[in-house]
Amino acid sequence: MGSSMKVRRPAVAGMFYEDDAARLRAHLDALLEDAPAPAGGDARPRALIVPHAGYIYSGETAARAYRLLLPWAREIRRVALFGPAHRVPLHGLAVPSVTSFATPLGEVPLDRELLERAAALPGVCVSDEAHRVEHSLEVQLPFLQAVLGDFTLAPLVVGEAPPEQVAAVIDALWTDPQTLLVVSTDLSHFLSYEEASRRDSRTCQRVLDRDSGLSGLDACGARALNGLLSSRGAQALDIELLDRCNSGDSIGDKQRVVGYGAFALR
Repeated sequence: MGSSMKVRRPAVAGMFYEDDAARLRAHLDALLEDAPAPAGGDARPRALIVPHAGYIYSGETAARAYRLLLPWAREIRRVALFGPAHRVPLHGLAVPSVTSFATPLGEVPLDRELLERAAALPGVCVSDEAHRVEHSLEVQLPFLQAVLGDFTLAPLVVGEAPPEQVAAVIDALWTDPQTLLVVSTDLSHFLSYEEASRRDSRTCQRVLDRDSGLSGLDACGARALNGLLSSRGAQALDIELLDRCNSGDSIGDKQRVVGYGAFALR
């Protein structure tokens, strides 16, 4: 993989989240402060499943997961981040060749060791184009910067790929206890409030049951989610549903909503 000094600039700052560093930090601080505090004695999360809509829609749900990391921030040095391809047709998975991802809060260095490990696996390609305008990964970075501070990142966009292929990549990267795995996904899209509530409730139960047969109608990040649920790493962990809601709860329009869920694996 190339090592030229290149930075992936933010594509959705000012749309999905604030593009001003001070306002973004204030918004993140407020979301994290309002999220329920972790219960004392809870084990450290090894993985999170979080939504990726604009912060006004799903920020509260995502914050419930990210707040769990605050007591453990010094023990997490690397993040393997998987999210669906929304903009570029993609078979398999894609890693970038750039050296860092930038947000208004600064640059996050990419973890060359993890990315090269991923790129050597079947079905994984190198594509900066797959990452250039993809929001499913980008919207997680300010949250990670706010709660972890310094860390390295291995971002992977997941396209058309069977669960076992994604699981093999996850298991290859998720070996070190200091590596956090994050899967970025929303739930159902553009159903009525009542339909979405029913479908998303079923989907969340299927996640808790480790059902790796989810479809894109259940979750837009189904391929990444199915890979996690069928991975060896997930088999040894408990899965907890932290929050489920939809855009009708956050902004009030209940005609055509998008569902959101947050989970922790410990």
